[in-house]
Amino acid sequence: MNMKFKKLSFHENQILFGRDSTPLITAVEFDGKNVMEVFFRKTNEVLSKKETFRPFILLEDTIYMDNWDGTFEAKRLKGEAYYKYLVFLETWSDLQLLLKHFKKITGATPSSLNAPFFYLNDPVHQYLLLSGRTLFKDMSFGDLVRCQLDIETYCAEGFEFSNPHREEDRITVISLSDSSGWEYVISGREHSEKKMLEIMVEQIVLRDPDVIEGHNIFNFDLTYIAARARRHKVPLALGRSKQVVKSHPSRLNIAERTISYKKFEVYGRHIVDTYLLAQMYDVTARNLESYGLKSVAKHFNVASPKRTYIEPDKLSWYYDNKPDELLKYGLDDVRETRAISEILSQSFFYQTRIFPYSFQNAIIRGNATKINSLFVREYINAKHSIPRASQTREYSGGYTDIFHQGVVNRVLYCDVQSLYPSIMLAFKYFPKNDELNIFRTLLEDIKDFRLKAKEMVSVAKSKSEKMYFDALQATFKILINSFYGYLGFTYGNFCDFDQANKVTEKGRSIINSMVKWLEGNDCKLIEIDTDGIFFVPPDSIKTKNAETGLIRELSDALPDGINLELAGRYKAMFSYKIKNYVLLDFEDKMIIKGSGLRSRGLELFQRKFMEEMFFFVLKGEEAKVVDLLEKYIQELMDHKWDKKMFIKTETLKESLATYSEKISKKKRSGAAAYELAIKSTRNYQPGDQISYYVIGDKSRVRVFDNCKLASQWDHEDPDENIEYYRKKLNALYDKFTPFFHVDLA
Repeated sequence: MNMKFKKLSFHENQILFGRDSTPLITAVEFDGKNVMEVFFRKTNEVLSKKETFRPFILLEDTIYMDNWDGTFEAKRLKGEAYYKYLVFLETWSDLQLLLKHFKKITGATPSSLNAPFFYLNDPVHQYLLLSGRTLFKDMSFGDLVRCQLDIETYCAEGFEFSNPHREEDRITVISLSDSSGWEYVISGREHSEKKMLEIMVEQIVLRDPDVIEGHNIFNFDLTYIAARARRHKVPLALGRSKQVVKSHPSRLNIAERTISYKKFEVYGRHIVDTYLLAQMYDVTARNLESYGLKSVAKHFNVASPKRTYIEPDKLSWYYDNKPDELLKYGLDDVRETRAISEILSQSFFYQTRIFPYSFQNAIIRGNATKINSLFVREYINAKHSIPRASQTREYSGGYTDIFHQGVVNRVLYCDVQSLYPSIMLAFKYFPKNDELNIFRTLLEDIKDFRLKAKEMVSVAKSKSEKMYFDALQATFKILINSFYGYLGFTYGNFCDFDQANKVTEKGRSIINSMVKWLEGNDCKLIEIDTDGIFFVPPDSIKTKNAETGLIRELSDALPDGINLELAGRYKAMFSYKIKNYVLLDFEDKMIIKGSGLRSRGLELFQRKFMEEMFFFVLKGEEAKVVDLLEKYIQELMDHKWDKKMFIKTETLKESLATYSEKISKKKRSGAAAYELAIKSTRNYQPGDQISYYVIGDKSRVRVFDNCKLASQWDHEDPDENIEYYRKKLNALYDKFTPFFHVDLA
């Protein structure tokens, strides 16, 4: 690796990487009072040292400290921005008491945008921000010791899914592995559940990992393990210094979705959930069929050809009848988790070198929040006052439009490289209250770093070098594209809604000029999505070189600093509605984008039918769609489908008593999962999942009155509602065929 390039170009940038270059820090933990324990990995040994820590809060005026009888030190910061004082307290509990004092005299809480104080509620974040330190300096991703954890569980007869609070259910297999290739399986056929948990704790402590990884590890594996450990009174001392695991309810926003989960914390280590990483990846990729481990592993081509597959509802049967197969299955789970993490978590590893957060928190914090931390860190370092977040104001969004619906052949996609960041740099749209000019400096540096990292990917001589620079350029890309969002970030100290509005206004102007240029050059527009355009080139453009030349001409017509690239070439495209389309590339690989075409609320047979239908249409074989529909309907009528084709799975989010009360008061409509849970007479609880299918012989039925548990379906005597599911197939056919502009009858 070009270490000179790596060191000089990146890590000497103190605004980006912090002003303290202390290497090999793997974790920082707080003792709850005023001491931080800092962990260092040196080859195969982990050392630690303790440092005194004084928590801080930013204040508008020290008048708010009047009548406060605790010990504190207030420092006046330079400048006249809103928060002019940096106040240090002796302990974290003192800081909490001070917050109560502030609420009493001002009525403001830490989340109040108009509060005369600015408070950061993570002591480790405070420590890293003040010290200028970050984790993992001088470490490669491969230097981390990463342990993978997966469990299999038993489900009592009559229930759909295992529940840790049911006495009859239990852990049957605990699978462990780590980044060195070590693997270890603990079988419930050989040990009691209590002994299994004790061995697991012993092995994890012995391997001493920096990171514990799992797929859905927060909401399943650790939640289940914690419940069973409480039952058996096994202390989960998985942390360094024999500290026990802690947890609390938390929420995470991924795009438009809010995910509730139980956040676990292990002293001296980080927890990485590849299930959440997959969802974060899919925000931009939009090409994951499912977020389940097996599906994600297949998508990234890390599933072994010899991988053992077991249907989820057969796990208990395999434990009773073929336990060795279940052990293989568990090992394959941790192997795939390790491989997926290597793909999806590396960018966050490099972000942790930049941002003053733990690895675990660098993953779950929003990009705008992380960028704000860079501003606050640098302003505090410069002993400069910090502005208060602006009051939220509306500002216009990007330009999206659709010009053509249906199937189009020979499609190009041109994309403005980092449209909004380029506009900000080219037209100097920066926050007005950034007196130290951090925004512009960071944006320029990160853009330059990404270009250099991309260059290094192309000349890297080894796989490890290529992966390093690719993860680095991906990290810089994420940061670059987050700067515009920061301008409109409500909780950003340096947000600027006026500047955000100027950026989108200029973006729409540039895209409109591209539209006019393309139309003037005989191109057929299909869709615009903020920073890119799908279009069909004129008949005179027949080769790749000609296509590239066309894009170059258009790029030359744009303002200085705004660069265009040919980002995609496709054999065909089905344009359905804005941000919902299907692409077929020249290797006949299909890409489906948009919630209207990839809804996970659809049954499996609907998703499969849509995919096959789109493929035929994009291949120019529209006539085959009629035969496809008839094939699906015939298979349905002949009961050729396995139940997985039509079952739905839902999670009980409230108790059965609460559901029943709401139904009686007409505060909600009936739901199949709850009705089945009530009828079963089993002790279903919130968090339980129920799979069901629709029965009856009419196409129009009330589902919650006409359903059965998936476990009740009998392949020898199937009773799924043929007419109901056939109506769904016909509805899909009728929904899309008008857009194909072909008489398929």
